[in-house]
Amino acid sequence: MLDTRELGRRPGSQREVTRTVPAPAELGIEILAVPEGSPVDLDLRLEAVMEGVLVTGTARAALEGECARCLEPISDEIEVTLQELYVYDDRHDHHERNAGGDADDEVSTLEDDLLDLEPLLRDAVVLALPFQPLCRDDCPGLCTECGARLADDPDHTHDAPIDPRWAKLTGLQQDQ
Repeated sequence: MLDTRELGRRPGSQREVTRTVPAPAELGIEILAVPEGSPVDLDLRLEAVMEGVLVTGTARAALEGECARCLEPISDEIEVTLQELYVYDDRHDHHERNAGGDADDEVSTLEDDLLDLEPLLRDAVVLALPFQPLCRDDCPGLCTECGARLADDPDHTHDAPIDPRWAKLTGLQQDQ
């Protein structure tokens, strides 16, 4: 939560905020995420506008997970851009009354001049993560036959599989 009271409600007033906060739980996807409690560096600009407070800036954090092909551990960093308009709660209530009472779920509101960055941070991080994280771009993965890591043994091979319909014939000896 960030306090915006110092800005007042004077459009054009702004404030730079640099802060390190602990990462919330489950910030990422199952295979790659920011570890819970690890530091997230926020570099933000809060700007008062007519409707509320515009938040822009960046967030940086460490990532941990595993490669989608070979299951080796991955350690990386992520930097995401944040931008969101937080509407003053009294303006949001006024808008709801004028719109016939239908609440707009997409509107972020300030509650008692406090803004909650967690949903914005969560959306930005999840959208920036690769769908299938890899330890390196050319990761060959695992052998489909035995599960051996192909990066450790690039010449890894198996004999050609025998068609199960002919497998019994391998026991027969050919007469010379």
